[in-house]
Amino acid sequence: MKPLIYPVLAAFSLLAAPLQAEQDQPVVVELFTSQGCSSCPAADEMLAELADREDIIALALHVDYWDYIGWEDPFGDPAHAERQRGYAAVGGRRSVYTPEFIVQGQTDIVGAKPMKLMDAVEQHAEAAPQVALTLTRSGETVDITAKPLTDAAAGPMHVHMLRYSPMERTKVTRGENAGHVMEHSNVVRGWQVLADWDGSAPLSLTAKTKGDQPVVVIVQRQEPGGPGAILAAARIK
Repeated sequence: MKPLIYPVLAAFSLLAAPLQAEQDQPVVVELFTSQGCSSCPAADEMLAELADREDIIALALHVDYWDYIGWEDPFGDPAHAERQRGYAAVGGRRSVYTPEFIVQGQTDIVGAKPMKLMDAVEQHAEAAPQVALTLTRSGETVDITAKPLTDAAAGPMHVHMLRYSPMERTKVTRGENAGHVMEHSNVVRGWQVLADWDGSAPLSLTAKTKGDQPVVVIVQRQEPGGPGAILAAARIK
């Protein structure tokens, strides 16, 4: 059994290792997942390994399209499924699946594949930053400033803001994962588009947010069919 176990443990150790990148902007890893999907727990565990890393913003976006199987995911949101379909449209993919990782809005990885995931994360971490993004939080107010660093940081772009719950536990009583207590890290809540931006001038805006959950702001290129490359991201815990 050791030859089979060792590669898995080695791959998961990669998830815990900090990136050796030349820039300090974190890489965004989105996981499209569902409590109604029997293949998702392994990917959920991978995301949990990334959740506490400062150089990665790991986000769990629960979808609702498996609810019909018999279990309604309490975190499932049709907006998350729509975002995933947008990624598929931009990437020329005809279908959506769970689990699916999207790295920095560009690289899709279907299934729980630690080595492929970290290869993609490292590749994007090595890219030069295109937008400088700064967040300042005071009570329920978040001040956001952004400025383009290269000519490639041109619109159309969307400025997104979201919050996430660092840990959620659910006892699943029906469906493919019936009988299991499932743990989920960085469960996304309250995703919204704050503004459109074309990068022709620095951006400055203020947003309201309630509660003490971490806040994430993402600057992302908007393609004709859906979301494109993430040009910058920042988080306040």
